[in-house]
Formats: sequence, structure tokens, C-alpha cells
Amino acid sequence: MDARGARRTLEALGLAEAPRDRPLSYPGVWPDRSGLLDGDEWLPLDRLTHPGRTPVVAVGSNASPAQLRLKLAAFDVSAAVPMTRARVTGVEVGVSAHISRAGYVSASPVHAPAVTRELFVIWLDAGQLDVLDATEPNYDRVLLPAPGFRVELENGEALLDAFAYVNHHGVLHDGSGVARRHPGQRALITELLAESAELRRLFGATPEEFCARARADARRCEQGTRLFALEKRVTASGLEHLRVR
Repeated sequence: MDARGARRTLEALGLAEAPRDRPLSYPGVWPDRSGLLDGDEWLPLDRLTHPGRTPVVAVGSNASPAQLRLKLAAFDVSAAVPMTRARVTGVEVGVSAHISRAGYVSASPVHAPAVTRELFVIWLDAGQLDVLDATEPNYDRVLLPAPGFRVELENGEALLDAFAYVNHHGVLHDGSGVARRHPGQRALITELLAESAELRRLFGATPEEFCARARADARRCEQGTRLFALEKRVTASGLEHLRVR
């Protein structure tokens, strides 16, 4: 509880649902302010920067406290993670060109110099960073170098270094070659199924069927990922040149 006696659990705050449990909720519920994920609780922060920890810009479910808690708990690693809101310039939230075993099509950053998005920076210690790297097998963790990218915290401070996870399959485009923006899972899957008869053959006609079939069959996910490339629906993120961690 906080000083006023209010409960600060993820459940009480409506932050407890993880996309790995309910894929159509992807990218999950994000907090409305900076805070400290501390196991099952969401607590106030006493500062926005955390020396000794690595700042990672989260564009998808890593900004969901429930998802982050689930990932860290699976490796028996402390789920004490500061999460700070930030204005990130140079990055748009695109669509990864792969189908996850968790049953969703996840987000991946796209280079967009004129775009500024409200995102979260998660501050990870060495053990937590190892876990996140291990749970992102389809991603490379890259450095977003200033001044080409700007990560500005709520107090106006700009980070000199911040990382992001970039999907190494590329990202999906909108049919004209322009990287598509991730609209949320249900809307995205509805669009993708409508655009491809072969994808419907593999994954069914509805978002619910898509998620169920993806979660049940790793080989089907691999087939769907290859289909994106075969149907020429994949483009570069514009971040391929960045230095991998």
C-alpha cells in the first residue's frame, strides 16, 4: 500500500494481464506513469535515471509490467525494474515480420526521423538484461545513438545511450513498401488475414483461431513467418546498420 493506504498491486491497478497468457491483449496494458515494478507491485519512483543499469526502450510487451514480471520469474530473476516514461524521437512502432509462439505478431522499432512517440524505458541490471536477451530470440539488441535518436525523460533529461530490440526478420509493410504501424493485436491480425488467403489457410479466419493455432504449433509459426517473405510483405526497419550489443 502507498502512504494513503491505496493498494499498489498490479491486479488492483489493472496491470496484471500478460500478453503471453492472453495474446490478443498484446502489447498488454502499459502504466500511465513512471514507476518501479517490484514483483507483484507497482510503486512510485524516487528518480528517473538509474546508474549501473542499462536503459532499454520498449516498443511492445516489454513495457507491460505483467509481461516483464512473467519473463523474469521464468528465470527466477528479481522483478525489481524501474520503468520511466520517455519521448523517443526517431523511432516508430512497426510490425515484426515473424509469428511468435506466444500467439501474436509482435512490435519492432522502425527508423522514423520525424516521429516522436511516448514510450517506456526499462532499466535493467545485468541479470535482468541477460534474461531479456534470452527471451528475444528473434531480436537483436542495438544501441540507438544520439543525436540520430533522442530519448528524453519526463524531466527533460536526454539519455546519451539507450538500447532497443530490433527484429532480425525485418518488419511488415503496408502493401506500398512503407513499414506498417502496429495497431494492436486484434486489428493487426484481422488486417493480415484479410490480405492473404494462404495465411487464412494456415491460421484460420479469425484472430482467435490465429492465436490458438500459433500457440499450438511451432512449425506453423515458422511457416507463417516464411510466408510473409514469400508474399513479399517484408521490408527493412532502417535500423539494421546499428551496432548490436
